[in-house]
Amino acid sequence: MSGLRVVPSRRQGRERVYVCLPDGADVAWFDRDAARVNILRQDLTEEVLQVLRPYLSGAVTVGPPPVPTASELARLALHPDDDLAPNRPGEALRIALDREPAPARRLRPDPRRRALAAEEAVGEVLERMEGAGYQSLHSVLLPGGDRIHHLLIGPGGLFALHTLPAHRRRVRIAAPAVDTGRGRQATLLDRIRACADRATHVLAVEVRPVLVLVEPQSVQVTAPAPDVRVVRDGDLPTLGRHGVVLKPADVESLYATARDRHTWLRL
Repeated sequence: MSGLRVVPSRRQGRERVYVCLPDGADVAWFDRDAARVNILRQDLTEEVLQVLRPYLSGAVTVGPPPVPTASELARLALHPDDDLAPNRPGEALRIALDREPAPARRLRPDPRRRALAAEEAVGEVLERMEGAGYQSLHSVLLPGGDRIHHLLIGPGGLFALHTLPAHRRRVRIAAPAVDTGRGRQATLLDRIRACADRATHVLAVEVRPVLVLVEPQSVQVTAPAPDVRVVRDGDLPTLGRHGVVLKPADVESLYATARDRHTWLRL
């Protein structure tokens, strides 16, 4: 057997390397933390160990997997092309930059690069929240061209995050407009709220809209939008400090639903 695919993944603070058939079906995965290779197809054990060789070091246990959790069952049933979990922060921007790079002699930096850097910075903060029971998805595309930059799911509830680069800028908010000094976005807060409402509809649980300002110099709010929370990127961990809304099993179930691309096609 040849053509096995290796797909590294990091979720809930655990690093795993999946081995898939050419059609996307999983045959094994390597759990780095447990130092264990879990084999689903015993007849492919030698081939699996061969393709995993660059990832293995030290003593490693090889055998059939333990009883899987609900999220693992969902992962095993989901085709890789339909799984949103591997999306990196700013995935949609990365694809756009690859397809249509900025001209080499552009006088000003491509604003997409600035937006990508902001989404990557927010992604790093969200990754550190995994230890507190939170999980996140990035670049969730919605029918019609809208996009949820980050979907955060955890004990404190669900949040649709929109990232806005504001490096050393004075940000002024007069709902529904947001002005960063690089141009006034007249309906930004309405758009953020609309994306959260669509996520609420498809997931059948409240998803709260959040505007994340990345590295602003100052924030002035003259007309707040009470239903859209505005935070700085460094204050993201405070989202979960208002009581427990979801149990771990609920978080796992909602994450399994949200990571399936087909979930969002129902909108």
